[in-house]
Amino acid sequence: MKPSAITNALTIDVEDYFQVSAFAPHIARSSWDSCECRVERNVGRILDLLAERKTRATFFTLGWIAERYPALIRRIVEEGHELASHGYGHERASDLSEAAFTQDITRSKALLEDLCGVEVLGYRAPSFSIGEGNLWAFDCLLRAGYRYSSSIYPIRHDHYGMPDSPRFAHEVRPGLLEVPITTLRMLNRNLPSSGGGYFRLLPYPLSRWMLARVNRDDAQAGVFYFHPWEIDVDQPRIAGIGAKTRFRHYVNIHRMESRLGRLLGDFAWGPMDEIFLSRSPRTPEPAAATVVA
Repeated sequence: MKPSAITNALTIDVEDYFQVSAFAPHIARSSWDSCECRVERNVGRILDLLAERKTRATFFTLGWIAERYPALIRRIVEEGHELASHGYGHERASDLSEAAFTQDITRSKALLEDLCGVEVLGYRAPSFSIGEGNLWAFDCLLRAGYRYSSSIYPIRHDHYGMPDSPRFAHEVRPGLLEVPITTLRMLNRNLPSSGGGYFRLLPYPLSRWMLARVNRDDAQAGVFYFHPWEIDVDQPRIAGIGAKTRFRHYVNIHRMESRLGRLLGDFAWGPMDEIFLSRSPRTPEPAAATVVA
């Protein structure tokens, strides 16, 4: 199936390998600062790839990462990409009280905005952790000044998912959109078709066909996501994790970067705010002049 001319949303969840929710029982949050950080080099490789393909994306960024790598986050904005929030410390929204969630999303938004001087309009909950049990989170996001969320994956999954939620962008509160990860409707169920471990697991031609079919049959822009650690073959292996977690995390990471290259060439891509909020394209800020002594 030939991909359509629809522009899809390319999104990157900026977090490091040791911050993955599935590793939480094995890596204490208090030990994060002692872990080998690899996010800077991995995001740098992604930015280089996007520059080569003249493609812009949305980077859902942890405040914890932004505090430690401010130059990297500024580079994201300077190269014309959208900066959005992934919360501060990768805590699942479903694990937080309403007050704690509000504090988290407010802190991360202010941190990113102060760092780069841009308005942060989008938020993605770690592990797609907004669901039927915490829909109050949308009220918190609206009060905090966000314009859209991309926090629901309308599939059945053992860690997340809201299969009965609408498959495409919809207003969940006046002035607030929810833009779910894209699924393919087939055999009376929603099939994951746009990123993460499924993209690494499935043969690339199948992933390409699924997204092209959504563009053609639903006439909708897709929302694709991945993580910087998914292109990192040399990341440290975590001891003691179960077979399922090991498979999900490491399957086909050696193929991920080449598949991303094919994906960027096979479809048109852009950032979330331009596609779903109809915002004008950003003009990359000029690099600061170098002063020679």
